[in-house]
Order: sequence, then structure tokens, then C-alpha cells
Amino acid sequence: MASNAQAAVHAVWRIESARLIAGLARMVRDVGQAEELAQDALVAALEKWPVSGVPDNPGAWLMATAKRRAIDELRRRKLLERKHEELGHGLEETEVPDLDAALDDDVGDDLLRLVFTSCHPVLSPDARVALTLRLLGGLTTEEIARAFLVPEPTVAQRIVRAKRTLAEKQVPFEVPRGEELAARLSSVLEVVYLIFNEGYSATAGDDWMRPELCADALRLGRILAELVPQEPEVHGLVALMEIQASRSRARVGPLGAPVLLLEQNRALWDQLLIRRGLTALERAQKLGGEQGPYAVQAAIAACHARARTADATDWTRIAELYALLARLVPSPVVELNRAVALGMAFGPAVGLELVDQLTAEPSLKHYHLLPSVRGDLLQKLGRLKEARAEFERAASLTRNAREQALLLARAEACARPLPS
Repeated sequence: MASNAQAAVHAVWRIESARLIAGLARMVRDVGQAEELAQDALVAALEKWPVSGVPDNPGAWLMATAKRRAIDELRRRKLLERKHEELGHGLEETEVPDLDAALDDDVGDDLLRLVFTSCHPVLSPDARVALTLRLLGGLTTEEIARAFLVPEPTVAQRIVRAKRTLAEKQVPFEVPRGEELAARLSSVLEVVYLIFNEGYSATAGDDWMRPELCADALRLGRILAELVPQEPEVHGLVALMEIQASRSRARVGPLGAPVLLLEQNRALWDQLLIRRGLTALERAQKLGGEQGPYAVQAAIAACHARARTADATDWTRIAELYALLARLVPSPVVELNRAVALGMAFGPAVGLELVDQLTAEPSLKHYHLLPSVRGDLLQKLGRLKEARAEFERAASLTRNAREQALLLARAEACARPLPS
């Protein structure tokens, strides 16, 4: 019973933490304190739910518990300020904003405020991304560190310093307007897409996907599209996420194992999400954003979405789009993806030539997809012993259990003799 209750606590936390922190931040106007209050509520749940059972509305229970702790903290502040006369009149329960129903409302505005606060220009770009992933995505510092290929202590320091800076600078908990909105939008888009990616291909853990993060990112992206409808890259990002999310059901097998793109049952792709994505892409292009990085990535995703079968995929066009993307945002990861497209369009030897050039890239030294892609190309060329070694190396680098099992299975397949 206790273990079931603890599992329920962690499940509820994963679902509700972002909304809980956002609602509390609106109350206390301090995202660092809001996270601490939310964590206190989590500890209380871990202590009480195994004894009393999981409440009917666990999210509201966490909010109410955190709210009471917030009220206590406000009272302590007043005592420290030696304003005893205000305690009897100024801090009645009825005068504190009622957040008990916050989880039943449309919390998009609170989440959006939390994104923009986390992305405030008083923070470094790395700190903005790390803090927002922590507060809205519920990611651990380890998961964020893997996403950025940097040491975990570095990410932890960024988060602590970011929360301290926001408090010291008294950054308002609000959505920016005018020129400030435009200046901060690109950082917000980066954060939203990183949240989506962590849900789409989890960097660690036992699950291939974390759909709740994809849903959070999609919701934030759609809100942004309504807030700034004339910004083409917002629509480009929404298009990219909609089309990628359309494959979710096909990406996981009946037992939770990953299913690679070319092996997916395309009948399981969500046609509604594809149509929404194509519409958003068209909107981005009409606004003159066809060469925005997110719009280009969405155009690549659209090539897959329009192909009724894997063999019908226009890999030549995809390779061209990756070449464009590489000019817009030069990156070894983009080049790795371009190598895959080249290998599909012009043969594995062409793709392998580019991949071999990337093996000396320092930022890819511990990136598991480099040996994974190299193993795939080597396997297609019949160089099975080399391919097996690459798949085994990729498996040793990933921290996702499902992905590791897939890579080890591919390595094992290379060890089996070819049919005569």
C-alpha cells in the first residue's frame, strides 16, 4: 500500500508540478520560493498519503498544502518586520489569493508567465533554458545536463544562481509586452522545443517517451501562437511539434519498446495533428518565415508526414533542407542528421563519409546517436563486425533503458550470420 501511494505521489508530481509552481509563483511572486513551497507539499504527500490514502483530487491537495505553507511564510515575514499590528487584519485567509481551484482553471496564462520569467534577460541564455526546463518540464538536473552535454554540477549551479538572480532583481511575474516581448521570444521558443524533445525522446529512465512533456510543450506553443500571431517562427515551432507528435502512438510498441521511423505503422499516425502541423507550417511560410530554423525543421517533418510509405519519402528534398538548416544554424547534430538523409538519398557510403568526418567533433564524443548512425550505415554496407561495435558503444552511452535495449538488439543482429 505504501509503495503504491509513493508511486502515486511521484506520478501526480510529474503531471502537476509545473502548474503547481506556476500558480504559487503568481501568489508569492518569486519562482524560487514557489518551487520550494511545491517541494514542501511533495514531501508532505510522501509522508501522509501512504497512511491516509491518495486524495480524490491530488493536485488540489498539493496546491492547498503549498498555499497554507505560503501563508505561514507570509506571516513569518511580517513578524520579522515587527509589524505585529497587521497580523490581525492584513493576513486573514480570505485576503490571500484563493488558489485551491487553480488546477481546474485554464492555467496556460500562469505557465506562460512562468516561461517568460524563467527566460528573463537578467539571466544568461543557458540559465534561462535550464531553469525553465526545471520549473515547467519537471526535469532533473541530470536530464538537463545530458540535453546540453555539460556536467551536472554546472547545470545545478545555473539553476541556483538563476533563482537567486530573479529574486534579487525582483523580476515581475508577468508576460512581457512590446519590444521586450520580441527580444525574449527566441529564448522562449528554444525552451519550449527542448521540453518537447525531452518528452519525445527521453534522455534517461525506463520509458522511450514522456507524453506529458510533449503535451505541455504543445500547449505552450499553441498559446504563444495566439499571443504573437504575426511571428512566423512561432508557427514554425508549432508545426514541427504537431507533426512530430502525430507519430507518438506509432513510436512505441505494445510492450513499450521503441519503433524506429522507417518501421512505424503509418496508419497509427494522427492525421489531425498532421493537418494542424501542415496548416501551421503554411502560416509560417505565408508570413515570410520559410527559412526560419523551426520552419525548415517542420518542412523536413512534413516530408515524412506526406509520404504514405517509408519508400515514398523524398530523401533528396530532406537532404537539401538539412543543408539549408546547416547554413542557418551550423551544428554537428544537424550535420549528423544530414548524413542520415544523404545515406538514404544517395547510398550509405555517402552518408558514412560525412559521419566519419564528425567522429573528431568534441561535442559529439559522448553523443550516443553518432555511433548509432554510424552503425546503421556500416550495417547497410555489410561491415557487420564494425557495425556491431558501434551499436554496442551507442548502447553504453545512452541512459534510456528502452533505447539501450534496442541498440543491443541491433548489435546482436549484426553477430548473426547472413541468410544464404
